[in-house]
Amino acid sequence: MKKIVYGSFLLLVILMISFGHVAFAQLPSGIGFAQSSPSESSGSEFSEPRRLLEQGRYDEALAALHGLETRLPATKGLSHELGLAYYKKSDYMNAIACFKKAQREDPGNNEAVQLLGLSYYFAGRPTEAIPLLEKVQTWFPSANVDGSYVLGICYIQTKDYPRARGAFAKMFAVPADSAASYLFTARMLLRQDFAPIAEEYAKKAVELDPKLPRVHMLLGEIYLYKSRVPEAIEQFQKELELNPGEAAVYYKLADAYSRLQKYEEAERLLQRSIWLDATSTGPYILMGKVLEKKGETALAVRALQRAIAMDPNNPMPHHLLGQAYREMGRTEEADRELKLAEQLQIRQDTKP
Repeated sequence: MKKIVYGSFLLLVILMISFGHVAFAQLPSGIGFAQSSPSESSGSEFSEPRRLLEQGRYDEALAALHGLETRLPATKGLSHELGLAYYKKSDYMNAIACFKKAQREDPGNNEAVQLLGLSYYFAGRPTEAIPLLEKVQTWFPSANVDGSYVLGICYIQTKDYPRARGAFAKMFAVPADSAASYLFTARMLLRQDFAPIAEEYAKKAVELDPKLPRVHMLLGEIYLYKSRVPEAIEQFQKELELNPGEAAVYYKLADAYSRLQKYEEAERLLQRSIWLDATSTGPYILMGKVLEKKGETALAVRALQRAIAMDPNNPMPHHLLGQAYREMGRTEEADRELKLAEQLQIRQDTKP
């Protein structure tokens, strides 16, 4: 029996959700949530479809499985294998149908229940996902961190914020009514574009613990998101009083000052952010913008070139660099960078 690496799989889920991707084309075959699968104990009839799945040849794998269904429709575990193939292809509606059938055929197939819940989640049907994912929690008393994350996001999407807070508290091993639980939930709410509730939860965290690190930073981000710049600056400054070694706070505060066209203050803060952490591209990109606004185009070019060296596939620094070159009269280089920025943006927008 192949061991299912639950934590690694859900870490990939988290990363893909954070960056807006729901395609699972690169998942290895046999990945699931439960500790065993009936399909894994079946005979060699699934060897070839599994091999095709491992190679990312989903349509061929599905054709092989449907061929087996035509020849031997009663093959044990076939519905499960079909569900897994559709799941990997990101065809969640067909995956749902197959996992429901697999569950009827074997009520003890925990993996089918878990993957059915996830299929509902990725199909945009969190209400139907929740009871299935809650069952996963009962099967694993020491709930996996990642399972709590997915369940918490489902609760957010159904506007059940207290239960979302409970899930994230469990995820981070903190009391459900603690300042930290409100902070974590506020962060997840903001990520899901629930800014008003995120603000409410962040304020509650401050009320419970005014010296909690990163909570003022989160409030500042919320206010910046809402273009309430003076309030954002106030919160970022409070965060710096509590957490003066956090590079990201200087960067966010510089962003706020740049929106008020206070470019000298922004440049000074960006320098501090870069001194503390030279591995993030954001401060270099913003530094390029600020220096260009100050008329220091040559220095702006250097900052943007540094950002591109760190992240060559980011369209923003290429676009800004093209504008800077144009201001310097370097037309050929400007056209090259602007064209590249456009190509990268199109590629980014059409990425599955």
